Amino acid sequence: MRLPNNDNGLYYSYTMASTPEHTGVHASRRRPALLLLGLFFFAVLAFVFALTQGSMHFSLADYIAVLHGQPTEFTSQVIHQLRLPRAQQAFITGALLASAGALLQVLLRNPLAEPYVLGISGGASVFALLAMLAGLAGLAVSGAAFAGALLAMLLVFGLARGEHSWSPTRLLLTGVVLATGWGAIVSFLLSIAPQAQLHSLLFWLMGDLSFAQQRWPGLLTLLIALVLMLYKARSLNVLAFGGKQAQALGVEVTRLSWQIYVLASLMTAVAVVEAGSIGFVGLIVPHVLRLLGLHDHRFLIPGCMLAGGGLLLVADTLARSLFTDIVLPVGVLTAALGVPVFIVLLYRGTRSL
Repeated sequence: MRLPNNDNGLYYSYTMASTPEHTGVHASRRRPALLLLGLFFFAVLAFVFALTQGSMHFSLADYIAVLHGQPTEFTSQVIHQLRLPRAQQAFITGALLASAGALLQVLLRNPLAEPYVLGISGGASVFALLAMLAGLAGLAVSGAAFAGALLAMLLVFGLARGEHSWSPTRLLLTGVVLATGWGAIVSFLLSIAPQAQLHSLLFWLMGDLSFAQQRWPGLLTLLIALVLMLYKARSLNVLAFGGKQAQALGVEVTRLSWQIYVLASLMTAVAVVEAGSIGFVGLIVPHVLRLLGLHDHRFLIPGCMLAGGGLLLVADTLARSLFTDIVLPVGVLTAALGVPVFIVLLYRGTRSL
């Protein structure tokens, strides 16, 4: 397997914009720690926002009773059985998607790469939907989603290959076309789905955390991914500047690339199984953090997890609290934020290619 031959392209110039040689060594050491601290407080505030907002309103005394472990039965049911599990799942899902986006962007050296745009979420959704329609559940659905995500990624890179290697433009266009194809398959499956399942499947495909109850698979995947990515952080830093440079510095590029393939597919699959197809989180979060100065993957990866989890927490809380009589799919709000950002990035990217 060969890496995309775009060492002098968009991602390279995008990464070089704020290296220590350009911003100062001392500033580059202080800023990541301060940004991570700020992202941690953002995630904490997002949790507080999620636990205190909703159709049911409680007084300050009720929340104080919850903190002291002495809530009323009704307050305990709403916060501990409804809001808290959903908030935990939203944070885990957002962290998984943002981390997967960061991995794909460093692999392709293109800030436009993310699971939704490249069709990986679409492949996972199709296979998970097939498993659901077949009456499967639990690990069977998760395994099907992982297989779909991996197949989608292999198709993107296989079809986008030119005479010698890949280019950012070919990969992006191939991913968009395949995402459209996966969408057509989803539409066909929905047209033949039983009427009793149709509404819930539609909400799930648009991104819905209402039925997410199994937090442990996502949390375990997130922790394993965090450990692996931090262990490989220095190699990822080198890979960001090109495959040839990485090989010259002793990085096993082929092995690292396949590890990124599999890990990004696994994280995407788990996120899709738990919350459906939620787009643009993996695009927005890594890009914004890099613009803020987090280029070192030792800081970027935990930063993506904190920012991605907090972003999806806020979006999900708004989705279920903006209207009193309906709950919006969270994918609607992430798309409303992500589409204009993607258009701006695409415009900047085409000027740089």
